[in-house]
Amino acid sequence: MRLKLQRWLPKTLSGRMTLILVAGLLAAQAAGLVWHLNERANLMAAGHVHAGMPQMDALPLRFIVHVALTLVALIVAALVAVRWATRPLQQLAQAANAFAHDLDAPPLPESGPEEVRQAAEAFNFMQQRLRGLVVERGRALAAVSHDLRTPLTRMRLRAELVEDPALQAKLDADIDSMQAMVDGVLSYLRGLEDTEPVQAINMEALLSSIVDDQHALGHRVTLVERSAGQPAPAALHGKLSVLRRAVINLVDNAVTYGQSAAVHIHDEPGVIQVVVDDDGPGIPPPDLQRVTEPFVRLDAARALASGGVGMGLAIVRDAAAFHGGSLRLENRPAGGLRAVLALPRR
Repeated sequence: MRLKLQRWLPKTLSGRMTLILVAGLLAAQAAGLVWHLNERANLMAAGHVHAGMPQMDALPLRFIVHVALTLVALIVAALVAVRWATRPLQQLAQAANAFAHDLDAPPLPESGPEEVRQAAEAFNFMQQRLRGLVVERGRALAAVSHDLRTPLTRMRLRAELVEDPALQAKLDADIDSMQAMVDGVLSYLRGLEDTEPVQAINMEALLSSIVDDQHALGHRVTLVERSAGQPAPAALHGKLSVLRRAVINLVDNAVTYGQSAAVHIHDEPGVIQVVVDDDGPGIPPPDLQRVTEPFVRLDAARALASGGVGMGLAIVRDAAAFHGGSLRLENRPAGGLRAVLALPRR
């Protein structure tokens, strides 16, 4: 019963407040009507009203007009008052959404009633603290990047002085592994904190350039062209470098763990999906969600010799979340893995 009631309730706070006010007004008018009818009945019993007059006809036109005008006036006043009362909540939601996509989003105006000012002050303080933390993390990443890469470079130079070829090869392999770990961790921690502006992106052109780069490396990657007569997908607004890095990670995974990869776009009115298929071993169903976490590697399905540290899919997941989308992994019936990067157009 409660679920059925929730289905018929308005979705917004302003709609629910308006419904409560209108329902209360109708109840008050109904009570006034009943009271008036009872009063007319008492007057008729006392002989002040002709007994043959029907009860509803005894209602004066002035009373009906008064009820109608009162109802209209109060509904209009309720709509204006509710809109005014809920506007700060809408501004807060818009500011939170803007801050989630842009660290330099402007703060909320600290004006209005006391409760609204307190909420705006708390949000602006939180925004300032988070922006400061991100800036400090960027500085720390720059320092860590320099401090880690420098000794690795020295180790690589010193390894060249080793006369034993077998020992030199082992040292180079260890240095390469450490270099891959450092690059992967820094790339993940750097995340989406860059200041690149959001722009309109031609996803077909982006995928075409990525596939051309893969061909230059000798990888078997194909871009599935859209069918004849099918319109080109509209531009998607986002950060170009972030989306490019996400798609490259998906294609690299497909090429690393399979013999070939196929990339295509599934365009819908509200969302655009970048689909990457491979013919590799796939992923056990219980691990399809876990594999997108940082530092998670599935050695049974993904060979350890690939050289990764388990950051690729985590970066893709964060890039999708930044654009309001999602990353979905599923095993193909014919074998292999399908990665779907869903990006809403809003």
